[in-house]
Amino acid sequence: MEVAAQPKAAPKKIAIGLGLIVAFATLIFTVPPAFGMELHPMIQVAALILVSVYIVLSFELLHRSSIALIGAIAIIIAALTFGSLQAEESFDFIVSAIDYNTIGLLLGMMIIVAILAESGVFQWVAIKMSKASRGDLWKLMLMLCSFTAVTSMFIDNVTTVLLMIPVTVAVFRTFRISPLPFILAQALASNVGGASTLIGDPPNIIIGSAANIDFNAFIIHMGPTIGVSFVASLFLLKFMFRNDLKAQAQNLEQLMKEDEGVYLKDKSVLKKSLGVLIGVVTLFVVHGSLHIEPSIIALGGAGVLLTITRASPERVFREVDWPTLIFFTGLFIIVGTAEHSGMIDLLSSAALGITGGDPWLSFLMIIWLSAIASAFVDNIPFTATMIPLIHTLNGSPEIAIAFGDMQISPLWWALSLGANLGGNGTLIGSSAGIVAAGISEKHGHPISFNRWIRVGFPFMIMTVAIGTVILTIDILLRI
Repeated sequence: MEVAAQPKAAPKKIAIGLGLIVAFATLIFTVPPAFGMELHPMIQVAALILVSVYIVLSFELLHRSSIALIGAIAIIIAALTFGSLQAEESFDFIVSAIDYNTIGLLLGMMIIVAILAESGVFQWVAIKMSKASRGDLWKLMLMLCSFTAVTSMFIDNVTTVLLMIPVTVAVFRTFRISPLPFILAQALASNVGGASTLIGDPPNIIIGSAANIDFNAFIIHMGPTIGVSFVASLFLLKFMFRNDLKAQAQNLEQLMKEDEGVYLKDKSVLKKSLGVLIGVVTLFVVHGSLHIEPSIIALGGAGVLLTITRASPERVFREVDWPTLIFFTGLFIIVGTAEHSGMIDLLSSAALGITGGDPWLSFLMIIWLSAIASAFVDNIPFTATMIPLIHTLNGSPEIAIAFGDMQISPLWWALSLGANLGGNGTLIGSSAGIVAAGISEKHGHPISFNRWIRVGFPFMIMTVAIGTVILTIDILLRI
């Protein structure tokens, strides 16, 4: 079997990345003693490994699945070396650290979407919308972004972008117009739309599993906030791309004559896939009362769809994003070991020291810390790191008193809002953004870091600010 080589990082990026790791190592091992703090060596090593993983991910020095596995091995070895973990307990600890509900949910949905994609429905939708726009680029952007955002609510946004961007490139090749504004707009819209549901964005899947939050709760609490933020984001996109939207579409008559029906390769597979997807989403809505984990529903739906469509498992499994699942697995081990070492407790104490335990200050701090951090660090590992921190913060007496009457702590919604929308800030902030840029470059339209940040960062600041206001009002009305 031929193994694809990972792209090599530029020497300059490697030098900067290593320099940052050395700088952080110096700070981690010298600053606490300078202030009279005696930290256990395992806490310092765990912090260094976690920071190193973030830096390597941010600079794309290695594939993220590779760095997650290396980081997991390194932190387990450190835990064994410093006595934080006993060798005979290590296997059971690793097994318990992995969140199988998240892994199962992602795997099940990946299989369902892989079969659905074979029907050609996404290509059909894109051509249909392009014809409906009749060359009006703003109308087309509006339709593409709305479809991408809504689809990202029920199919994770990485998969949505993976399926939609190639079709967008093909449409604009016909129009003889650069697709970059539309690729950027769809990637940004996918992160906004995906923030509203349990399964729309990987950070939400992690939050939902860790905090036992069901599908309905996400829709009820995040839906209004994301709805208002998305409507506002459309006006932001129109303003940001106002010059690009003035371009004249070419070959419109050629597109209007095209039969979009030819893209629907198998209507039987389409009907069965949509039926199963609707059934799975329906069960997501009621899974709280059924006490069935979302992963069981997703994997069950995948099994049913594989059976009724008689799809080749070998072909379908090749479409599953195994590197992402491996990345999640390694990441859970890293964060679980860091928490076991006491590093998360130390961070939570520092956070309470900064906010003085004030509930609303903590709420705002989590939103904006998550947003800014997620712009420069992939929001998946950041969210995984924040989970145990928020569990600790929710145990604070001041926060427990302020939000105790609410079934779900607002700090979870603050993390969801900040991590999901914050990922739009830079090219490396979200998985959907990284995938969109990769596909765009593959088709001859590279998106530079600077090009993305000129649009994404102000877009992120505005949508997070609007979301903060709406979410705060929503929580005040519920208290």
